[in-house]
Amino acid sequence: MSGRNSELTAVVHDAKEIVTIEADGSLGIYEDAAIAVVDGEVARVGATGPVTREYPPEDASFALDAGGKAVIPGFIDPHTHALFAGDRSDEFEAKLQGKTYQEILADGGGILRTVRSVREASDEELLSNVLSHLDTMLAHGTTTVEIKSGYGLDTETELQMLAVIARADDQHAVDVIPTFMGAHAIPESRDADEYVNEVVEEQIPAVAQQGIAQFCDVFCEEGVFSVEQSRRVLEAGEEYGLTPKIHAEELAHIGGTQLAAELGATSADHLLYATQEDIDAVTEAGVVPVLLPGTAFGLGAEFADARAFLDAGAPVAIATDFNPNCYSQSMGFAASLSCVEMGMTPAESLVAGTKHAGMALDMADGSGTLQPGTPGDIAVLDAPSYVHVPYNFGVNAVETVLKDGEAVHRA
Repeated sequence: MSGRNSELTAVVHDAKEIVTIEADGSLGIYEDAAIAVVDGEVARVGATGPVTREYPPEDASFALDAGGKAVIPGFIDPHTHALFAGDRSDEFEAKLQGKTYQEILADGGGILRTVRSVREASDEELLSNVLSHLDTMLAHGTTTVEIKSGYGLDTETELQMLAVIARADDQHAVDVIPTFMGAHAIPESRDADEYVNEVVEEQIPAVAQQGIAQFCDVFCEEGVFSVEQSRRVLEAGEEYGLTPKIHAEELAHIGGTQLAAELGATSADHLLYATQEDIDAVTEAGVVPVLLPGTAFGLGAEFADARAFLDAGAPVAIATDFNPNCYSQSMGFAASLSCVEMGMTPAESLVAGTKHAGMALDMADGSGTLQPGTPGDIAVLDAPSYVHVPYNFGVNAVETVLKDGEAVHRA
């Protein structure tokens, strides 16, 4: 092994195929292949013989014979609301009976119902909840996840949520990236402008002082926060070092995508009602479109037009949007929906859930690619091809997960 003072963290060998993501977003597919991880980073990918001669499996802290199996980068889930309390399964039934998202919200359900549950929950209850969700995500191959606050809607609870998110990151194998989203909904008995003032003047400075968020997000939507209100929130976040993200064009078209392009947001998410003009604007501005097919599936809505974004040259990402209204922690299911309902190919869905998802989180370390020098975040499938992730829908294809080359899950 080259580098005598280095640790051979892992060798996965004799895989049916190992899939890497190239700089241009294409797939590199190696057959009868091996991957070696040294000091937590990918050292080499290639044919099993040459790789294992340079990096003998018997010298590795972890070795796996992946005969007949496919190896892919660990998934990166760039949009979730995975920290919450309470149960809203009855709202799923209400939607099936014809109630709209807005009607459920007006009846005291939706986000505001979860806000009440979170405010009543202890730190330990919230932490237990999110760690359980992270366990499930990890078992489905996710090695990095973004989690938003936004079920507090006051300074104290938003800070509490972000502190719990930080604790989860410390305690769990999955890397957790925190996003502040105080502007997730308008609190009960509050005026929207008045609440935006609180977010801008009180919540954002407090979050920045604690240093516990990387991004600032806002629900730019009809009946929630207008484009101008969203601009105030995101610009205030930028002043305090929080990178902008935005929920845009989910339930109606009001102009959030154009705002994302204007501000140079890292991502614009949902985009079910984005126009060609919107698509061109975010593509030109380098904003990553994050599409959330599980949300459309759960709402019974039309899906975002992934093909239009791809044809424009945008680096489309996908995410689960895991939350009480979109109860799926599986990036594999998001990939299936992206292929069947949004017209993506299996290769495009894999790139969208790995390399491009990392771009939607400003990850500059090459995560989600398995290129030499990048994190050894690996998912081994109980299947011969990466295509089985979207193809075998409803079934978890992931058998083993490595984080920085260390085995953190085995089915």
